[in-house]
Formats: sequence, structure tokens, C-alpha cells
Amino acid sequence: MPKKPESKSTAMPLVSAATRALSVLERLSRQRSIGLEDLSRDVKLAKPTVYRFLLTLQELGYARRADGDQWAITLRLFNVGSRALDHLDLHSVARPIAEELAEDLGETVHMGVLEGDSAVYVLKIESRYTIRMFSRVGRRIPLYCTAIGKVLLAYARDEDRESALKGVRFQAFTKKTLTTRPALYAELDRIRDQGFALDAEEHEEGIHCIGAPIFDHTSAIVAVISASWPGFRYEKGEESEKIDQVKAAAGRISAFLGYPDGLDG
Repeated sequence: MPKKPESKSTAMPLVSAATRALSVLERLSRQRSIGLEDLSRDVKLAKPTVYRFLLTLQELGYARRADGDQWAITLRLFNVGSRALDHLDLHSVARPIAEELAEDLGETVHMGVLEGDSAVYVLKIESRYTIRMFSRVGRRIPLYCTAIGKVLLAYARDEDRESALKGVRFQAFTKKTLTTRPALYAELDRIRDQGFALDAEEHEEGIHCIGAPIFDHTSAIVAVISASWPGFRYEKGEESEKIDQVKAAAGRISAFLGYPDGLDG
């Protein structure tokens, strides 16, 4: 049976501080600047409370003090929204190509992006088979032992790669997981040379993945598309053909995003 939606009484309560901070931000966004007293009245909060939120938002770069007692919103929130729009554009471009790849291969196709010290699925197209991948959009996966993660690391700028790996503990998910930095860095060199990554049961027993990079008009990696198989449906002899199909899909998406070499895959 489908799960019933949560009632108001059982739903997770909202975080009061976050709700109030967002109300302050939304009010700031409606005009060039506003005084503390007017802002306090509009958001229905005491002036000392609003002042503390403003100081916090200022420290985080989302608000600034204008002339006198006036406060204004900065462009930081616009920058955050712009990055989200980049992913939305990517999603709309990639979906039909990912659906075609999933149909051709008959297997599950994912697209993932880098977020902090993990990769995150932003798109999933299900396999046509009954036995499917246990995954979902929004799921975080390790960088060092997944096809998506390794491609993201391989093509990342040096400083971004080091930042992403800074706090990573190399856990052995299976006996095939790479668990040292030298082994991972050697693998990343191979990935850059060949233009794709394999996950041969490194993250999950019995699961094989092929991933290829998606680039934008600046030649920066923005995402990875991958296809996944359970081991009993993965034929090693057909691997090169599967790799070509995944790389071709990545190349088509890259071309739509303005990458000059996109169709060369």
C-alpha cells in the first residue's frame, strides 16, 4: 500500500530559527534597504531578535548594513540560486539522453554531481528489469570507490579535489575498494587518460558501474553520467561497447552545455 502522507501532528517540526531567518531574508529582498524598526514590525519579531539575525546573516555574507540603521540583502543568495539553476538546466538537458541510454542498455542510469566530500545523485532512470539498483535521487555516495565519484575527482581542479578528500576516511566497503590515497591517485590518472571510470564491485558487492564526465562551455566538469549492472547481467566481453555508449551519452550532454569537444565524447 502507498504510504499515507504525514498529518500535521506527526510531521517533523520546522526549525524556528531557520524559519525566522528566512522571513528576514525574504523581507530584505523586497526593497533596496530597510530600517531595523520597520523590518522588526514587518516580520513580527522583537528588534533584538531581528538584530541578532541580521548580524548572523551579515557574517555569512547574505546581508549588509547600509546607511545608518538601514539593512540590505547582498547578491550571495543570488549566487546560490544561480548554481541551483545550473543543475536544473543540466537536469532538463540530460534527462532525455539518460532515458535513451537506459533504454539502449536496459540498465539503471544515474547522473551525479560533486557536493562537499561526496557525490549526490541528481537523476535516476530505472532499469527495465525487475531486479534493480537500490538508489534514489538525493542519495550521497562516496567519491573514492564509485564510478561517478572517481570521475568527479579525476577531472576536478587540484584544490577542489584536495578539499573534497580532506576529511574522507577510506573505508573498505568490499575487498575491491581502494583504501589508500596513492592507489586512488593512480586510478584517477588512468581515468583522465581513458575518459571513463569503472566501479567493479568497489562500493557494493555484485554491482558494476561505468561513468563518464559531463563538461560545460568552460570545459569544467559539472556532472557524471553512469550506468550500473548487477554482476550476473554484466558481460566483461561487452564492456568496451558499454563504455562507448556511456561516453557518447556524456558527450552529447556536454555538447548541449556548450562544451566544444562534446560530441567527440
